[in-house]
Amino acid sequence: MLNSLIFAHCSFDKTPTTAIILFEIATLITTGIAVFFLAKIQTKIVPRFLIMAVAVLLFELFTSPMWLNQKMGVWAYIYLDVSWILTLGWTGLILTVVTVSDRLLPHWKEWQRFPIYLVILTILVSGLEMVVVNLGVRVYAPEVLASLTGMFLFGVPLLDVFYYTPVFTGLVISFYKYWGFVLDDEPLIPSKKRKWLRSIGIAFLAVFLFEVMIQPMVDNNQLPQWSYVFFDISVLLTGLWVAVIGIAAVVVDRFFLHLPIVMRFLIALGVTGAIALPIEAWLMDQGYRVYGESATHNFTGFVTPIFNAPVEVAFAIPCYMALIIACIRYWETILDNRL
Repeated sequence: MLNSLIFAHCSFDKTPTTAIILFEIATLITTGIAVFFLAKIQTKIVPRFLIMAVAVLLFELFTSPMWLNQKMGVWAYIYLDVSWILTLGWTGLILTVVTVSDRLLPHWKEWQRFPIYLVILTILVSGLEMVVVNLGVRVYAPEVLASLTGMFLFGVPLLDVFYYTPVFTGLVISFYKYWGFVLDDEPLIPSKKRKWLRSIGIAFLAVFLFEVMIQPMVDNNQLPQWSYVFFDISVLLTGLWVAVIGIAAVVVDRFFLHLPIVMRFLIALGVTGAIALPIEAWLMDQGYRVYGESATHNFTGFVTPIFNAPVEVAFAIPCYMALIIACIRYWETILDNRL
């Protein structure tokens, strides 16, 4: 009961300490310096920063129930405990690592630079995570703590260091890179025919890795025992979400290929949302998907018409799909064009 009260997102402690205020000021100053520096070595840095910030924010919104960002001052929040200051900080850090790495390794292919980004960011992000944890800003949800091995480094679970951080940065960078191609109007060679087996493999891997990460948020119950491959992660549900994404890809390729990329992306989000929402609502109603207490604390009680699903779930689905679809399209693009 005490954990529930502590982790109630709508009533958490927002009163900052002096150390946290200094941390916020340092974060904003450092981010400003990073943008100023990056503008010297990269074109269109403001739209690039905004793209990266959107990716980070989508991730933070979707995974908000997994941790609580407290004591940052009422001015620091944009939705529940999601802080725009942390969003800007993570954005500046990730953008700096990606931009500088690209600058220093211009002859490396995209797939070769990608693990370099992840290794560097795993070290840096984990270090900053230790800072916010020890300042008292970051608190992990009881469900997250219950799923950990009990091994911590300066207050940060090792699972966060070696799994959460690479998945987080990998999805965010893929989103940024994909829309970077659009921003730069790269002369990409469109694939004459989608390589469906490869695309399904990429989609399955992306969905599975993300599902493992958010596993503490929701329990998958009453499914066939053989389908569980890791904790309560079921290949049936992973395959179901991959199929939904595949249907959206077929619809876009068949009817909307002539439209600009932005429109095709929004249509794909609309199609996946229109299919995924009633499925998720049914799974919740039948008890196959049970959201944890930290997630349900965020529910306002408002539900969608027809499907009677919490509006927070309806909002989370496009956040999830935007990251996954951009990740799939990024890897398809670099493989098709041998970048």
